Amino acid sequence: MNHDDPLLKILACPLDKGPLHLLVPESSLKEDEALYNPRLHRRYPIVDGIPQLLPSSGEQVTEDEHEELLKRMAP
Repeated sequence: MNHDDPLLKILACPLDKGPLHLLVPESSLKEDEALYNPRLHRRYPIVDGIPQLLPSSGEQVTEDEHEELLKRMAP
């Protein structure tokens, strides 16, 4: 998925129904793509190109992780 994907405009967080932001993996890290809700500090994985948007699929992130993720959000 890339930041130009029209799907990003219609995807919403299953908890607060607000927009999600694409997290682009850093080349030095072995992280997968994910969608992020900065309002609730929740990250949702993208597995094989498919966003996993069940509430139980989301992962709560710490305040330190949140600050780091804000830097990685695609524009």
